[in-house]
Amino acid sequence: MRLMSKLVVKDNALMNASYNLDLVEQRLILLAIVEARESGKGINANDPLTVHAESYINQFGVARQTAYQALKDACDDLFARQFSYQEINERGNTENVRSRWVSEVRYVDAEATVKLIFAPIVIPLITRLEERFTQYEMKQISELSTGYAIRLYELLICWRTTGKTPVIELDDFRKRMGVLDSEYQRMHDLKKRVLEPALEQINEHTDITASYEQHKKGRVITGFSFKFKQKKPKQAEIATETPKTATNDLDTIKPLTEPQIAKYSMILCKLGSISDLSNFPDYPTFANWIGNILRSPEKADEQTAKRIFTALKTETDYGKKNV
Repeated sequence: MRLMSKLVVKDNALMNASYNLDLVEQRLILLAIVEARESGKGINANDPLTVHAESYINQFGVARQTAYQALKDACDDLFARQFSYQEINERGNTENVRSRWVSEVRYVDAEATVKLIFAPIVIPLITRLEERFTQYEMKQISELSTGYAIRLYELLICWRTTGKTPVIELDDFRKRMGVLDSEYQRMHDLKKRVLEPALEQINEHTDITASYEQHKKGRVITGFSFKFKQKKPKQAEIATETPKTATNDLDTIKPLTEPQIAKYSMILCKLGSISDLSNFPDYPTFANWIGNILRSPEKADEQTAKRIFTALKTETDYGKKNV
């Protein structure tokens, strides 16, 4: 499978989890998720997923010996790594959950491979696509060279549908970036070492352009919020990724009737090609949002509307019946 089509799917609860993985450990986990999807094995609590050093080399463009040593070292620490997130229980109360990432990890020196088994609690978070999910191409983070940049990119794209985040309180931001309490305690150092380099990498190497705003109480910075825009795809990418039958001209679409909107919004909300647009708690809510765009595309972001109508024409029977 081509590099550009390798998708990583992680539940938004996991995206928003507070954890402190280093760069190699993050890359290793992401490659394991891709391996589970591409091999068709899926993820379970018994069978190990294998990540080859060759995959790491090809994906991230590092030297062979560097990859061998990096994966070997990552295995030493990954088992001890933990993350946390919040979940609402059946009584409506918030539960603060802590878990390890993996229940088992091995490095096979002679084969230059890592074998890992995700912890049981991680498995439904990664595989549960029926609820909150974020989907992105591995190529978007391939050239990010710090764990801070990867974490910030993942955090931002959870809000892809709105293009902006709420205010993230300073303590929460530090946890989400994996900054230890003892690190970068001065605001100048936090921005210089974590925030600004991460944004610079995201703006240079990924599909979005982002900026931040700092929020104060008096003279003290208490949090950050972010805005970002989708970059326009390069012409070569458009030619590669857009089916020949697709058109970006929304004027060629006939107005949909209400029964059609109800039908196709439910179909579209379950398509993988536009699943990255969702930041909603379930399919019906996502479908309602899509329905509003089908009903009044001129009120939506132009690129978003084009993607939805392209999917409508090329991935449903609407195209055969009406275009």
